[in-house]
Amino acid sequence: MKQKLLILITIFFTTSATICLGQNSGGGKELKNNMQNAKAEISNYNTACYFALEGDKDLAFTYLKQAVYHDHFSNVNDIENDSDLKSLHNAPLWNTLIKAIQENLTIKNKSSRSFVNNPVFFNTNALITPYRENISDDEKIAGLSKLWSEVKYNFVNFDLVPHLNFDSLYLAYIPRVKQTVSTLSYYKIMIEFCAQLKDGHTNVYAPDELDDEFYARPLLRSRMIEGKVLIVGVFDSVLEKQGIKPGMEIITVNGLAVKEYATKYIMPYQSSSTQQDMETRLYEYSLLGGSLKEPIKLELLDALGHKKAYTIYRVKPEERSKRLAVSPFEFKILKGNIAYIAMNSFVTDTATRAFSSNFKEISNANAIIIDVRNNGGGSTPYKILSFLIEKELPIQSWWARDYQPYERAAKHNQNFLRGVSILNSVGKSYYSKPVVMLTSSRTYSAAEDLVAAFKSLKRGIIIGTATGGSTGQPVVIGLPGDGSARICTIRDMLADGEDFVGKGIQPDKLVAPTAEDIRKGVDAELEAALRYLSAK
Repeated sequence: MKQKLLILITIFFTTSATICLGQNSGGGKELKNNMQNAKAEISNYNTACYFALEGDKDLAFTYLKQAVYHDHFSNVNDIENDSDLKSLHNAPLWNTLIKAIQENLTIKNKSSRSFVNNPVFFNTNALITPYRENISDDEKIAGLSKLWSEVKYNFVNFDLVPHLNFDSLYLAYIPRVKQTVSTLSYYKIMIEFCAQLKDGHTNVYAPDELDDEFYARPLLRSRMIEGKVLIVGVFDSVLEKQGIKPGMEIITVNGLAVKEYATKYIMPYQSSSTQQDMETRLYEYSLLGGSLKEPIKLELLDALGHKKAYTIYRVKPEERSKRLAVSPFEFKILKGNIAYIAMNSFVTDTATRAFSSNFKEISNANAIIIDVRNNGGGSTPYKILSFLIEKELPIQSWWARDYQPYERAAKHNQNFLRGVSILNSVGKSYYSKPVVMLTSSRTYSAAEDLVAAFKSLKRGIIIGTATGGSTGQPVVIGLPGDGSARICTIRDMLADGEDFVGKGIQPDKLVAPTAEDIRKGVDAELEAALRYLSAK
């Protein structure tokens, strides 16, 4: 039996609320030419819309039947109100297809009530028990087993850890979780187990009750710069009065050389996808994390070579987040009429809405710099890029596992879901002048998807350092003791199929800050972008 591939096409809606977007006179002819040359990548439903608008009812019905009988299209309301298909309403076949769509909807609704679609089937309360200081051994083993099973059936990136024998790892960790003496120590082992998958979107999270033990950190930020761990931000007046400032090098942490400390106490618990991702997690996100109750002893070296010992303290995670918070969207006009836009978070749609509302002013600029160096993700606002392109273009491809128990029983190959995502232009008002995107290893998840789409569009250049190399849609599961985990289920790629997960998106111009830049407050990547644009 030949392997079946289900090709899914995702269209990002930017200019119309109807199902078929932006069709215009001549669209059917263009599509027909593309199909004859094997260049068309569009869904059966949208193909039907194109041909209906072109007046070719036979081809329109050919593809509409594919949408109904092959793709199981089930949205009766949308098809009946889709103006693109109005010319088909009086044909005898129309009512037959509407009836078939209604039947598809009935089947879909019945399926949604099936036991496998009941949320508690996969997240039953039997395995999501309340937090206690020390959950039972049975709960500990059940939690490890649940995580192992969910990873086995859902994790999409096993090919990136070819030497990992996951079943052997599971067996090795059973006695280790049984030996833990508290829920705190249990979750440390669970986090370590999950880290073996080397995926930034596959993680174990401790219960909220343990936040102050796992996630407390001081009000400063460190980073690896030129092989040295430097302080790059201080957000506490007490620390400033002690003389701690950006540019100082961390020599030791709690009596150990900083890299030795990071390797011994931090690295085993980091789920990272690339070397640059690991470095960021080690020396920026997690180096000084730990228990709120425990002070941190640092030895720092200043720019003049003077060493000094300091004792600093962690604060609660919510306090630190509040003190270090930045606006999701920053916009200003720089010298040379260059629009600088920092998009620092996609957790909400603030950045997308702000870009759209400011686009009139942005469009008057001679060039645009989009800065996503500090954006850890959220939900990718592809709409932003629709302002930068003249016509519809592919921005992303992806694949996911399509596990079929029967295929396995029949000894057939397992199948995969694959798709290509298409982005529409805003039309005549699009921005055609130079664009630069700034990236770093902190550019992650949804922000990395935006960079991948930008690169796929070939719309401008990327300046900075490689992105973190991790994105994808995780499935979230509950664990005993009120913890949780997430498992990456989809592999996003560039539109041409090039992988960046496990690698990172490489910049067109590699620019990294130096220790001297940090001490002097110089933004090396931004200055490089300005130099590039001034030479255009």
